[in-house]
Amino acid sequence: MPRVSFAFFLSAIVYGICGMVLGMVMVMGVTQDHTLMPVHAHINLLGWVSLAIMGGFYALAGDRAPRRLSWINFALSNLGILLVGPLLAVLLTKGDLRVVPFMALGEVMLVSGMVVFGVAVLRTAKAGPTATTAAAA
Repeated sequence: MPRVSFAFFLSAIVYGICGMVLGMVMVMGVTQDHTLMPVHAHINLLGWVSLAIMGGFYALAGDRAPRRLSWINFALSNLGILLVGPLLAVLLTKGDLRVVPFMALGEVMLVSGMVVFGVAVLRTAKAGPTATTAAAA
């Protein structure tokens, strides 16, 4: 498995655990306060699900995936999640609007990461199948 896939999967696991713990705290009687539900959703969908899917793609693509783009994808996606998640929590709990420009930066990073992922998918498809993939087909 390529190192970038391992990095995506490891990050996804960390975000998945964080999202689950946040969900337990909100729902399972610890607080019964659902104010942070959007944070829970962002962490689970952008962190756990999206990064796991990206890691799976890079694992399947192997050497055909553009290496540099895959690491740029990893960096943008993680930095975006790390900005948006905590700052969204601050916005929801404190109402501090000073975090909004930084959240916007995080959202731009997330969208950019997805665009880079799309480019990587297209370039990988353009590279064609490997010899082992072609033999299996």
